[in-house]
Amino acid sequence: MTTTESNRTTVTSGGTAVQPVDPTKHIADPGPLGLAGFAATTFVLSAVNAGLVAKSIEPVVLPLALFYGGLAQLLAGMWEFRKNNTFGATAFGTYGAFWLSFAFYVWQFSGKIPAAEAATATGLFLLVFTIFTAYMAIASLRTSVALIAVFVLLFLTFLFLTIGEFSGADGIGKFGGWLGLITAVLAWYASFASVINSTFKRTVLPVVPLAAH
Repeated sequence: MTTTESNRTTVTSGGTAVQPVDPTKHIADPGPLGLAGFAATTFVLSAVNAGLVAKSIEPVVLPLALFYGGLAQLLAGMWEFRKNNTFGATAFGTYGAFWLSFAFYVWQFSGKIPAAEAATATGLFLLVFTIFTAYMAIASLRTSVALIAVFVLLFLTFLFLTIGEFSGADGIGKFGGWLGLITAVLAWYASFASVINSTFKRTVLPVVPLAAH
């Protein structure tokens, strides 16, 4: 028999097209883990940014950023590569690295930047992820309604946090924090929906898929 690589279809000698077994079918979906790690870390930091809790407790974000939002999400991204999901691999790999670099930045570098330039430094740090999230939001238009909601709100979160840092307007940064809280809830929903739908083997919570990715 011969295999047509362009459409991954195996054609037998009798001319019958047979779809081969997916070699990654035995691998669990890493998406819910990545979304959960992202949601938890975003929620805690956004609670600080929105002013819901005291700024003094911000260090509690750092262990989450290292191990859940960072390491766990980065691992989820690597498994998305194995699952042949370019979108998921790029998203989780980048946001995992974002949280790892955020923790490292706060621990090792934020105190070394002159106070007058600290906001600009943080603004630049956030700006690169604002740009990344903008084009990922466009790419998400081929995934599901749940993920579109997450990425659009995340883009707005980064945008307002970036503007808040560059402008020094505390109110804009707080608004970005509130957007981050909504983003975290949406990411938790997408994670929960994926887990429960997989566990129950049917659609319990809709994510409204738009196209295969």
